Amino acid sequence: MILVTGGTRTLGAHVVDQLVARGHAVRALSRKARPERAGGAEWALGDLVTGVGIDAAVAGVGTIIHCASATAKQGTTDAKQATCLIEAARKSGTPRLIYISIVGIDDVPMPYYKRKVLVERLIAGSRLPHTILRATQFHDLPTMLFRSQKRLPAMMVPRARIQPIEVREVAARLVELAENPVDGRAEDIGGPEETTIERLAEQYLAARASASGTGRARRKKIIVVPVPGRVGAAIDEGKLLCPANATGKGTYADYLAR
Repeated sequence: MILVTGGTRTLGAHVVDQLVARGHAVRALSRKARPERAGGAEWALGDLVTGVGIDAAVAGVGTIIHCASATAKQGTTDAKQATCLIEAARKSGTPRLIYISIVGIDDVPMPYYKRKVLVERLIAGSRLPHTILRATQFHDLPTMLFRSQKRLPAMMVPRARIQPIEVREVAARLVELAENPVDGRAEDIGGPEETTIERLAEQYLAARASASGTGRARRKKIIVVPVPGRVGAAIDEGKLLCPANATGKGTYADYLAR
């Protein structure tokens, strides 16, 4: 039995679907009620913030793929959620814990990245067999930024180098790691091309204009905003990239077309 935390979220839902398709027994953890279509997975209600339902969700599983991430509304941190999960895992035995993290977080001093590094350290020190996989940003991330400004007369984007990857390819790698365990850190994975968020914004606006049959979206002005301080310097240096591990195949253009 493989438990997937965050089973309804962007990455977790794909992990659940791919595990089921490959014939695995899957238990998906979510704070929400079981969806109408569980997709062949067993559903477990549990809250990594309060701990309610987590012991039952972890009981009897051999592998945990931890895709859940804390949100500001929950008033907690990824570290607290990870601690809750680790404690429950220890009670149930010694399941393997697979964690999805982000490329370059040691070198980019953003608060969210610091929290992810802390989770990696908690898992590494948990005395549980574990695998940590770092990936570059999903295509969904810049797209959310672009969509949030659809009603504004101009689009503001950070000056940033990026190597976006298809989320389904990350899910496939997590499934592979569940089937063929790697101890400690697995090799980083990244998308097939290095680009900038500005270029992605141009592609996004062109795709919107094409879909709507008008040129209005394409004509929207893009304003590039420098990222200040040490964070901006680290991003300019390419710390969020892994060009030697550009294993992804799907481009942002493929994502937009789909």
